[in-house]
Amino acid sequence: MAGIDLVQFVRTALLEGGLVLTPVLAAGFGVALVIGLLQSATGIHEPLVGMVPRLVVIMVMVLLTGGWMLERFVTLFQGSVLGP
Repeated sequence: MAGIDLVQFVRTALLEGGLVLTPVLAAGFGVALVIGLLQSATGIHEPLVGMVPRLVVIMVMVLLTGGWMLERFVTLFQGSVLGP
């Protein structure tokens, strides 16, 4: 494998990883934003109140998009092992 191929593979892997994690991270960020606003409005500043909804939403998103994530990573792995 030439150096250019390795650079292209790493670039593709990083882009695929970012694309795959985007729905989960966006959902977690959205819930964190809403919970943060609610906590600041009500004055309840318990870390557990903010952590539990985020974990639940992230777990649900992983369950919903897990098949798609796995499919993308398998395609990337097959493309790297079998070649273009």
